[in-house]
Amino acid sequence: MLKIDGSLLEGGGQIVRTAVALSAVTGTPVEITRIREKRKRPGLGNQHCAAVRAVAASCDARVSGNAPGGRTLQFLPGLVTNKEVTVDVGTAGSIPLIIQAWLPVALEQGGSLEVRGGTEVPLSPTIDYLTEVFLPALGPLAGGVAVEVGQRGYYPAGGGLVRVRVSPSEPEPVRVMIRDSSGIRSCSASLPGHVAERQAASAASVLAKHGEKFPVSIQRTGGPGIGSSCTVWKGAKGSSALGRIGLPAENVGEAAAWGFLEAFRSAGETDLYLGDQLLVYLGRYGGAYTTGALTLHARTVCWILDLFGFPVSVREDGAVEFSA
Repeated sequence: MLKIDGSLLEGGGQIVRTAVALSAVTGTPVEITRIREKRKRPGLGNQHCAAVRAVAASCDARVSGNAPGGRTLQFLPGLVTNKEVTVDVGTAGSIPLIIQAWLPVALEQGGSLEVRGGTEVPLSPTIDYLTEVFLPALGPLAGGVAVEVGQRGYYPAGGGLVRVRVSPSEPEPVRVMIRDSSGIRSCSASLPGHVAERQAASAASVLAKHGEKFPVSIQRTGGPGIGSSCTVWKGAKGSSALGRIGLPAENVGEAAAWGFLEAFRSAGETDLYLGDQLLVYLGRYGGAYTTGALTLHARTVCWILDLFGFPVSVREDGAVEFSA
């Protein structure tokens, strides 16, 4: 059994998500100890438990310790098969991060996932970042991935619903697909319609001052919670910002636009977050791409990949190049 110290490097939920995904696709049993030991609330959270359940259901894994607050997790994978998986986080835990753990496994044999939780929550990519930046960057690997957003869910109420259906993919080296696609997507739930419009107008104004004009889409929904988000992207770089009580809608749009401009002007083909998120696929299938800096999250994923026998080479020369 491969033993992993969950307090090292990034020391957070990414270690758990990455380790169980790689355990499933390689058939390697793992034990993760000292999970999130240095966090304000150590141990597994509801979101991490939901990600483990999604991966476990796809490979008939035997799991112990997968409960909120748990600091040691044992994951003994079975055979990956095409499964219809349903997971309810029970909180506003990040749906995109749960998909991040499950997708490398689903690409092996195909399958579907219906997950309830948060579509746009703090410290996580928005669901729009996942559909408009991450999946397109995967190129042919994601050709058989379809995502349906049934309901948006914001912190703290959650209640979002996303369905993902995946056809098995043929192994293919990662080459970031740089598209001309760009956009501003401004969303709100259970708020006056002008909130999403003001977010979008503010983001568009910032971009226009820097010579960029992006198509705008606005989505307003009801739902169990109240919240808003704005995601800005072009090609393999994007940024998002979330609304909160007392924060003017204009500030949300401006934050998303400025975050995008910073990422867009940085070195490399991908933004820093995408650079982290593609590493599992790079380790598994080979390829190469560049990003702006070697983040702690990226170092953590490279470390875990190496433990499973998937070394990634890192070259720093202005931009950072990952290759395998």
